[in-house]
Amino acid sequence: MKVALTRPNYHSHLITPQLGLGYISSYIRERGFKSSIIDGLNLGLTNEEIVERCADADLVGINCLSDYYPAVVELTGLLKAKGKRVVIGGPHASVLPRETLMGTGADFVVVGEGEETMHELCLAIRDNSPCKDIPGVLARDSHHVVKRPYIKDLDTLPFPDWAQMPPKTYKKAPHGGFVKKFPVAPITSTRGCPYECTFCASPEIWGRRIRYRSPKNVVDEIEYLVKEFGVKEIHFEDDNLTLKRDHVVGICELVLERKLKISWATPNGIRVDTITPELLKLMKRSGCYFIAFGIESGNESILKKIKKETDLATITHAVHQAHKAGLMTQGFFIFGLPGETEATVQKTIDYAKTIPLDKAQFLLLDVLPGSRIWEGLKGQSLNADSSKRSYQEVTWVPEGIGRDILECAPSKAFRSFFLRPRQVLNALKFIKPAQFPFVIRRMADFGIIPGFGKKPARTTHKG
Repeated sequence: MKVALTRPNYHSHLITPQLGLGYISSYIRERGFKSSIIDGLNLGLTNEEIVERCADADLVGINCLSDYYPAVVELTGLLKAKGKRVVIGGPHASVLPRETLMGTGADFVVVGEGEETMHELCLAIRDNSPCKDIPGVLARDSHHVVKRPYIKDLDTLPFPDWAQMPPKTYKKAPHGGFVKKFPVAPITSTRGCPYECTFCASPEIWGRRIRYRSPKNVVDEIEYLVKEFGVKEIHFEDDNLTLKRDHVVGICELVLERKLKISWATPNGIRVDTITPELLKLMKRSGCYFIAFGIESGNESILKKIKKETDLATITHAVHQAHKAGLMTQGFFIFGLPGETEATVQKTIDYAKTIPLDKAQFLLLDVLPGSRIWEGLKGQSLNADSSKRSYQEVTWVPEGIGRDILECAPSKAFRSFFLRPRQVLNALKFIKPAQFPFVIRRMADFGIIPGFGKKPARTTHKG
């Protein structure tokens, strides 16, 4: 039995190996099934070209984020027209399983972690057994989804199928934009998050729980990537890498003990209330050079509304500590959160410029399915237009601000923040020639400089 695992091409500034597909591939291959990973995003494939590459597959698995759900609908239709069995997984499918199943016309949806579920689904299809009662699977004849328990010991999972996702073959469009050294590989050392930020779907997907791989298991993977694939930089994509001090300390100490010469960063962000000068010093010694913080807003009232569980004093202190330790810093900011006004937009821009951030990312709120905000709106914004680009186009306008003001907020913030000598020099220091197309695309989408503000039409094919 042959399984093809894929994601469609879509408009993105971020093109890195899809770890979810990599984990599923290695897990089912270890148990005797053949699998191939077809990354439509990295390869720049049309949906028709993906279908051609799935010609000999008995089952096609598609990763689905809300951002490219329309592309998944189209790809599923093309695969079904060729008589293929299709299963869809990922965050969008996990929080909207019935809607995803019916909206795409797929045969199955996988809810939650996919490794064990996909293996059991493959066994059932191979043996011509019923699939509807497999935990974590919603089939077309299912009445409901039997919830699958979370995997208790993450160390029991094989590493992602890096042989089918060689980091050297990926375009120079890493998370965070600029890097020290290529090739770069993403890693997750944890799964889940115990917090309940209202704009995030993680509480729904992970049940406000966090599980850890052992530091040894994490560094074993890093060493494998360095020795087998020539990786020179690691990006930790955890939501909470530094939440448990022993975890991150253990990783740093093992990297130093094994004398692994790597650079590493946390482009997905860490919490501001989890760092100390001693920890930052150790992180830097082990190769860390860049950390991002999820700040979200420069307004205390908004931070309380979204249940961020932090304040501006803590944020300011953390950014100064990281800067003093000699680390590059980035802040993530979201415009359009509940309570946003024209005044709070300006306050966030001003705040970002008063703390020693080297980089900043200013995005529009994406009302994600499964988030508390989405639940409060009963999915209205998503259903109104699911083709809107995630974090780049307005999906909901809170009371107190005009749509036109909100639409212009990111470009205004980007120009105000980045068109300063220090930020320009930092960008020029890290940008590589191969990254120019993606930098231009980013400027076009966010209007960082005048004349680059028009967004090209969305496409489910090349783009």
